Amino acid sequence: MSETAQEMTGAEALVGTLADNGVTACFANPGTSEMHLVTALDREPRIRSVLCLFEGVATGAADGYARATGTPAMTLLHLGAGYMNGGANIHNARRAHTPMINVIGDHATYHTKYDAPLTSDIMGLAAPNSIWIKSVDKVSNAGKLASEAYAASFGPAPGPVSLILPADSAWEPGGSRGPKVTPPSLRAPDSNALDAAADALKAAEKPAVIVNGTALMGEGLVAASKLKAAGVRVLTDTFYPVQERGAGRFMPDRMQYFAEAAISDLEGSDLMVMAGTQTPAAFFAYPGKPSLLVPEGCKAMSVGSYEIDSAAALAALAEAIGASEAAPAMPLSLPDKPSGELDAFKVGMAIARHLPEGAIVSDDGVSNGLMTYIPTATARPHRWMMLTGGAIGQGFPLAVGAAIGSDKPVLCLSGDGAGMYTNQALWTMAREGLNVVNVVFVNHSYRILQIELHRTGAGNPGPAARSMLNLDGPEIDWVDLARSLGVEGHSAHTGEEMDAALERAFAEGGPHLIAAHVPG
Repeated sequence: MSETAQEMTGAEALVGTLADNGVTACFANPGTSEMHLVTALDREPRIRSVLCLFEGVATGAADGYARATGTPAMTLLHLGAGYMNGGANIHNARRAHTPMINVIGDHATYHTKYDAPLTSDIMGLAAPNSIWIKSVDKVSNAGKLASEAYAASFGPAPGPVSLILPADSAWEPGGSRGPKVTPPSLRAPDSNALDAAADALKAAEKPAVIVNGTALMGEGLVAASKLKAAGVRVLTDTFYPVQERGAGRFMPDRMQYFAEAAISDLEGSDLMVMAGTQTPAAFFAYPGKPSLLVPEGCKAMSVGSYEIDSAAALAALAEAIGASEAAPAMPLSLPDKPSGELDAFKVGMAIARHLPEGAIVSDDGVSNGLMTYIPTATARPHRWMMLTGGAIGQGFPLAVGAAIGSDKPVLCLSGDGAGMYTNQALWTMAREGLNVVNVVFVNHSYRILQIELHRTGAGNPGPAARSMLNLDGPEIDWVDLARSLGVEGHSAHTGEEMDAALERAFAEGGPHLIAAHVPG
């Protein structure tokens, strides 16, 4: 790479600065305006460049990489249209508070006034899902803004940032690398808020603590188990970025998805303390049902939201109320081999039997995911990643990023409807030789929407409504689809077939897809 400011292009300065700061992966779907970034990446061996055939795969993969490693990857996106293609998984990453550096190419600064076909207001499009956004309008600023972007992705509440690089700022000489920066850490919880919450916990008859963030890992789970042993119910958000689970770990309860079920589950609670999260809200509004999931008569208070170290908050609360004994951890208990006609719970049984120790699970299983979540609570120790923002199509891409960021085996759970959003990720898995086992729940329907149709009181579906909720006519052949993209495909209709397919896939390594045919 060029060493002097006169020789270094803006693209080289940007890429080199990110590499200096520890960025080691770029998930890319480039276009013409990014060609100088492509060649700069070609000369930067510290960054692994991964081609994705759709921008939603690139952004979802960067999310999975950061969840697995705790550090951001960069994406390479083509203009405003490319950013919008990746937008759904950027939304999911923002809801997961995932550090991510989206580098977005733009037309040359002097070219935008001509309103070429791909011209758009990138700043306006990207700002709503960016916790920081700037444009490199002068080549001399490329390195400095890359350093700023890296630091900003860590927060104080982490999230996606956007760095726009016009083509002339990419190709012109005169760039220089920005400094190596120390990113901000999560904040310590406020002592006054902790004191107030501790006093409230001591006085409450049926208290609950809702947690997310670092409280779901390592020492955070130890502190949570102490609160549980002292009579405080501990629940996670319904969907969280990552949690350590399985044998030897304390297992918090989980907020119910449906509003009425959540309120019923929390009935009688007189105190709700949030740590590392916000007051829980229903995913959607329903006629006659509450939006906030706080039961009547329950006091809600917070010791800090996504910007705090929630593990430290739980440890401080446990100490303040004198909670020193830990609740029991989950035992190792593997189910028997499933048999007979396949359903979602039998899929979960087979996964619990064969999930390797240390595995990472990417869960986009939608209506069938819960039936896998339950039996794996006593499986070998693993990490579980969830769909935090509700935009389906995250599962495959998240698995790509986790597999590149970790040397652990990855399991992806996907609904068949969700999987069709980003099935291009299978090609990337094959090209990169990633150790990912994909389980697709095949029921030829948007099953969760069928459930929601009835819950919203929208009436009985007629032919037009049914046609928008079913995935038949034609049915998708997932085995052939996987094989066409270079991934070994298998089909399972019985518990025995599912168990055998999982055992073989985990033993062989590399990318596999198992089409698990379950009732619709």
